Amino acid sequence: MSRRGGREPYKKIYAWNPLIAYVAGLIASDGCLSNDGRHLNLTSNDLEILNIVIQILDLKVKIGQKRNGYGGFGTQIQFGDVALYDFLLKAGITPAKSKTILRVDVPDIYYGDFLRGLFDGDGTVYGYWDPRWRSSLMYYVGFISASSNFLYWISAANERLAGTSSGKISQVSRASVLRYAKSDSQKLFNLMYKNFNSPCLNRKRTKFVDFLKLDPYPDKALVARVAEW
Repeated sequence: MSRRGGREPYKKIYAWNPLIAYVAGLIASDGCLSNDGRHLNLTSNDLEILNIVIQILDLKVKIGQKRNGYGGFGTQIQFGDVALYDFLLKAGITPAKSKTILRVDVPDIYYGDFLRGLFDGDGTVYGYWDPRWRSSLMYYVGFISASSNFLYWISAANERLAGTSSGKISQVSRASVLRYAKSDSQKLFNLMYKNFNSPCLNRKRTKFVDFLKLDPYPDKALVARVAEW
């Protein structure tokens, strides 16, 4: 129990597990901790993501709208949870985290779930047929952040836990992107999607699986895993 800053004691205690690691990844990418020390916000145009978090955290909130930086509106959830706020703060997700986040102290065993949350929030997978080579499908996985230091930490963690290369970090507009080619992308898929039933944004997983199935020179073990997906 805690009374930090005169706030009420915790109503629940959080510990790392696959679901909380996934939520932490989403908050580290598309969410924020407010400056009041208790409220959290998650903004996403994918209602599936918002509903997954509502279910995981057993929230009694409605999905609302939030004006974006382009004059339009996005969808969001906002809720108060002092225990979760303090848990994420201690892990390394701070208010105004966009450019200041350095790392998140998630245990190695749950890092794949955390990375899947980052991918569903600010990640991308894309590909194309390379016209220079017959039957050569190129596809890439990318992670986007305003904090290049955070991407360097992700790069090191992916190299250590998934056996990838260090990837390539480059500047894109006001953010940076950590990008991997297809051999590393396959390793990251195995890390992020160990369990078919793990919560995820289905459209991104489906797009990823489609590239894996189209690959003329696939990893046979990986293809066997995704054959029914």
